[in-house]
Amino acid sequence: MALSKLRSSIKSKTKNRYILAIDQGTTGTTVSLMTTSGSVVARADRDYRQHYPKPGWVEHKPDEIWKSVTDTLTVLLKKSRSHLGSLGPEAIAAIGITNQRETVVLWDRKTGKAIGNAIVWQDRRTTEECERLKREGHEAMVKAKTGLVLDPYFSATKVKWMLDNTSGLRARAERGEIAMGTIDTYLLWRLTGGRSHKTDVSNASRTLLMNLESCQWDEELLKLFGIPASMLPSIESSSGDFGATHGMRVLPNGIPITGIAGDQQAALFGQACFDVGEAKCTFGTGSFLLINTGEKRLTSASGLLTTAAWRLKGDTRTTYALEGGAFICGAAVQFLRDQLGFIKESKDIEKLAKTVPDTAGVEFVPALTGLGAPHWDPRARGLIAGLTRGTTKAHIARATLEAMALQNAEILEAMAKDVAASIPGAGLKSVRVDGGASANQLLMQLQADYLGVDVVRPRSIETTSAGAAFIAGHGADLFGDLDSIRAIWKTDKIFKPKMTSEARASRLEAWSVAVNRAKV
Repeated sequence: MALSKLRSSIKSKTKNRYILAIDQGTTGTTVSLMTTSGSVVARADRDYRQHYPKPGWVEHKPDEIWKSVTDTLTVLLKKSRSHLGSLGPEAIAAIGITNQRETVVLWDRKTGKAIGNAIVWQDRRTTEECERLKREGHEAMVKAKTGLVLDPYFSATKVKWMLDNTSGLRARAERGEIAMGTIDTYLLWRLTGGRSHKTDVSNASRTLLMNLESCQWDEELLKLFGIPASMLPSIESSSGDFGATHGMRVLPNGIPITGIAGDQQAALFGQACFDVGEAKCTFGTGSFLLINTGEKRLTSASGLLTTAAWRLKGDTRTTYALEGGAFICGAAVQFLRDQLGFIKESKDIEKLAKTVPDTAGVEFVPALTGLGAPHWDPRARGLIAGLTRGTTKAHIARATLEAMALQNAEILEAMAKDVAASIPGAGLKSVRVDGGASANQLLMQLQADYLGVDVVRPRSIETTSAGAAFIAGHGADLFGDLDSIRAIWKTDKIFKPKMTSEARASRLEAWSVAVNRAKV
């Protein structure tokens, strides 16, 4: 066979088979290579440093984030040689990006150099600014336009802080010299060699700057936060043309980037929650519950957020979701591991917690960076209560797992009320779970008990990466329709509630008392 025919034969067998997913999270980066049948053929991950320059401040170095991406890509491509064949990375048909959402970066448009560190979603430095805006009566307008509350969690006050506290930066921004982006936008800029400055509706909806109805940047909000429009990326559908790789050492030019979504929306998509009323809970650094509300932008009466879930290529409609999040979930286990030294590895907590039948009255409220939904109290602080001379590490370990489940139950209760009031017949019958801690059998049973509904765990718990790949595959026309993606999703185990409704109500009441004690 002639060399040209051999190359053509190899290309026909490999072309359009692989999707690269980049999952850039709060504590590390994971990259995965997936086939269009949903099989993950290789994965690589790498943690990077967190920076805490002052109490309540959390930062990342943008160059360290980028290095974590390029390092993991290098490892992934080495692992994937046998799959990619002679084409190598050119056999990758599409790239999808998912990311920690509200974390924000500013950089010089000409040089691409970041302006200082990224300010992370957990950062609380703009608490006083948010409180000032509330006192001045702006919160109702902000919530009506964005579906969000005035909280340091979101991007707008972080950007304002950088502009106000970096010498000469505001003037440069007003001259159009500075670009702004959440992490998806920053990675896209680096992947395309500075040729693409875009974001998608799901990430833009977390900035406090996008109008949920129009899915465009809102002039009144930009004026309120003092942010020049010239800094902002364009807002696109979640699947579609975001540009192509250019000028990278590790990837060839021309690989299309066809999907972007914030991590929680990507997980909702990766869990195939395409119908109204379908919900998921992701157990990561924090825990996040989202429920698909279709084209309806529900206004929560219970302290939850309205967010854009996705808008797909070729569709003018936006799918929305209600969201509730606890800032500290898996990070509470890391706290026991790193700060208190209770365990050597995070997975050890289940074995330790199982050595006792209950918490013996111990409550741990992991408000280590304030309280998220439905409380929205940035001044709340972590609390361990109910200690006695008989308290052991095991009781505190079990209280940690219970806290992770209880705070989600509190969010789901608020969510169920909102949905029932607006969408008849959309009652929640189950919750799909994902993220590293969903492998914890005890935690999942506790979650089912405290939620009072089935907890369904898929075969693959890396659904954030899967969602990024599915969305990119949709953008590259690699899937026929959403049903073809739904067919890929498979159940691993269903955890059914074993607790009586009376016992559940009593436990949730005790939790509520502990939470109120954590509020400063």
